[in-house]
Amino acid sequence: MLIAWLPKAIANRDELIDYIAEENLRAAIDQDSRIEAQVNQLAVHPEIGHAGRKKGTRELVIARTNFVVIYRVHPKAKRVEIIRVLHTSQAWPA
Repeated sequence: MLIAWLPKAIANRDELIDYIAEENLRAAIDQDSRIEAQVNQLAVHPEIGHAGRKKGTRELVIARTNFVVIYRVHPKAKRVEIIRVLHTSQAWPA
């Protein structure tokens, strides 16, 4: 399946990683790599995340981070849309 990052998800990810980088660049790079690696697994295993709190979504908790990726699977289009990347302390859905 194709992984498609929606603009809001890209902005979320950039904001979170930039915030971490202000204090620790190495940690920011590590966290970003974890997000990328686990999201890429969705191309082969789109159901690895659990059912989302918002209908039609799934949530992938990024291991060894405080992040969760909100996504939608479109089987007919063979596409996974990354909707949001949130810190676990953020309210979702908002």
